[in-house]
Amino acid sequence: MCGGTWWREYFADASAAADKDGAAEDAIEAVASEYARRLARRMGMLVQSVPVSHSPRKRAVYRLVFATRSQYGLWVFGDTVARARDEWWKTLQSREESDDLALFSMASMARPDPQEVENRALSKIADNLEKLLLLTRRPIKLVDHTLEVFGDFYGQVTEPVVRKAVRLLHDQGKTPSDGVGVRKIREITVRPKDLAA
Repeated sequence: MCGGTWWREYFADASAAADKDGAAEDAIEAVASEYARRLARRMGMLVQSVPVSHSPRKRAVYRLVFATRSQYGLWVFGDTVARARDEWWKTLQSREESDDLALFSMASMARPDPQEVENRALSKIADNLEKLLLLTRRPIKLVDHTLEVFGDFYGQVTEPVVRKAVRLLHDQGKTPSDGVGVRKIREITVRPKDLAA
């Protein structure tokens, strides 16, 4: 599946490390990253992968790999993954709460606070947008810069957070764009403050 034996060197280094569990985790992540890079190059596509696990504190059982030729596909995939993750947490918590023998829900204790995650993402996405505007000095259509916009929060937060980030920049006087009036968030065009609408 990996198209050769290149991946073995990552695990050879891991087996020689003192912290074998941590090194193995690093090797798994490195192989997944390199596999996505090679797949993208070979197919001429944008490739994104996300870890999938059976529980919040366990390592990924597999990585869901998505390939597309369009930024639109990346945008929708990231939003869908974030929505699915949220539903997974709700389902897990609901199952645990319905167990009459459980004193409390482990999911409610392990789940990152969704509002806290959204607040951190809002700040970071606004920063990402501001940097993009400063770098390009021209209007940017959000869907054309999916990974740059979401950054580390790709697949973790849904697209309405991006509209909030645009509004935040507008309120801070950093863009004349306010994100209002555009039905699909990914279609919003954000303008630098020195350009007229």
